Amino acid sequence: QEQLVESGGGMVQAGGSLRLSCAASGSIFSDNPMGWYRQAPGKQRELVASISSGGSAHYVDSVKGRFTITRDNVQNTEYLQMNSLKHEDTAVYYCYIDSSGLRYWGQGTQVTVSS
Repeated sequence: QEQLVESGGGMVQAGGSLRLSCAASGSIFSDNPMGWYRQAPGKQRELVASISSGGSAHYVDSVKGRFTITRDNVQNTEYLQMNSLKHEDTAVYYCYIDSSGLRYWGQGTQVTVSS
């Protein structure tokens, strides 16, 4: 069974940094687009960042210049480096990978930024 395993969430003070990781089985990782969503309490899930198979990245305006999405095609892992965190970044973060017409999701990891 294909799966994505997330790690790296936690609690940090405003201005701090966290790096989220999302490890995937090789069969769904290679050459596929992937990214990160987040969902804050009482809000809809929001696409935060995405990266194509060629490495082209896109970000929601609110995180541009602070977050960086990368992929390691050897380790089958995608990352979300989050710097200069703000209280409004508090949410559960979900990674995803699109493969063969299906979208696979991670289990979610909580990020809490204290102001």
